[in-house]
Amino acid sequence: MGDGVWTGVWNGLTLNVRYLSEHDLPAIEAVQDAVVAELAFASQYESLSTEEFLKLLGDKTILGAFHDETLIAFRALLIPPIDDEHLGRDIGYPEHLLARIIYQEVTNVHPSFRGYRLQQHLGRLLMEELSQDSRFDLVCATVAPFNIPSLKDKFALGLRVGALKWKYGGKLRYIFMKELHTGWRPSGETEWIDMADTSLQAERLEEGWYGTGMRQEADSWYVRYEREQA
Repeated sequence: MGDGVWTGVWNGLTLNVRYLSEHDLPAIEAVQDAVVAELAFASQYESLSTEEFLKLLGDKTILGAFHDETLIAFRALLIPPIDDEHLGRDIGYPEHLLARIIYQEVTNVHPSFRGYRLQQHLGRLLMEELSQDSRFDLVCATVAPFNIPSLKDKFALGLRVGALKWKYGGKLRYIFMKELHTGWRPSGETEWIDMADTSLQAERLEEGWYGTGMRQEADSWYVRYEREQA
């Protein structure tokens, strides 16, 4: 794969999207700093360290969008270590295939360029790139319940919830997954569950259901659960 991925106009913005290199590290950290500075509670955001960014850059898994030659957004994938926290284990993936799983990692959009749906655009470009990458069979991600923007993003990219687990020292997380080279077909059997009802959701997931979408009713959010076609 070359560095250049996409050039064109997206929602009125002229963009050049390419894989980032170590040369781009100062611009990457400047975007992250701008994002953190805009947050009401910076502690809610888990910033990446310089070392973590260097790993992503070394693995060539971080995609950046440039406008007028300035980096305005980036989105990254992570080739994870095979450790006790590996998401493949949470969804019951075969141990000998864990190395064929890649994670959706961080997305940052400069505050000056919010509203252009850059996260969605970069997400789709990364998924297209992954579909042509024979090294990986599955992409996974974690999202906290009620992190509505991130949940919408994952569902829009075709990921589905495969587990609901306590991770990272006691944080409840949906474990999202998507096959990269094969399809997934629902059986047509559907159940909507209140997002706040974590015990029922965990029960359904243990029974082999998957979370495939969400909707809002009044002040509540509901997750759609479906079985896989036999």
